[in-house]
Amino acid sequence: MTREFEGRSEQEAISNAVEELQIDREDFDIEILPPKRVGLFKKNVRIKIYFNDGKDNTSEENEAPINSDFEEKVITFVTTLITKMGYEAKVSVSFRKERKLGLNIESENSSIIIGRKGKNLDSIQLITNVFVGRLDQDQKVIIDSENYRLRHEERIIRTAYKTAEQVKYSGRSRLLEPMNPFERRLVHTALTEFDGIETKSEGDSLYKQIRIIPVK
Repeated sequence: MTREFEGRSEQEAISNAVEELQIDREDFDIEILPPKRVGLFKKNVRIKIYFNDGKDNTSEENEAPINSDFEEKVITFVTTLITKMGYEAKVSVSFRKERKLGLNIESENSSIIIGRKGKNLDSIQLITNVFVGRLDQDQKVIIDSENYRLRHEERIIRTAYKTAEQVKYSGRSRLLEPMNPFERRLVHTALTEFDGIETKSEGDSLYKQIRIIPVK
């Protein structure tokens, strides 16, 4: 299930969710939403939470038919790839959606498997999707470890909001760190409804930078 909550900070919004639903923080994932204006200068942080309500319902993530043979081949491929990197790991299915399969890597060496800024994890995912394309061109695999991707996305959006506030009140544009296309799309989307600024990508490489620009 999903629900939306808000607060003066991300932590307050999370606390509101925990208090109202009576569930532990570890039992749900969050998505940062565009802020909600509550005054002339103030905005509340909004979050969407994903949680299991305990009912015996089939979630949206598990509606896609299970392709056991396909999943087994992909899991074996990823496990073998990590073994050839010199590490032991357990690879399991984390979610199933139409034309998309989520895999989670558990390992004592997860920090190395994730790599600096997730670069190793991205490489593993890229190589895996090349393999997957030979099995089924309509399928895509998302690979994560220790919930890194969600935490990383939350950090990117928090940084974007903070920088946008600085740009709005200083009147000076600022560049964010280089990001891949998916990360840039997150920022552009998150700041769409942010008053007083606009965003544009700069650079010629895959990892471009987003410039946040003040507007009247």
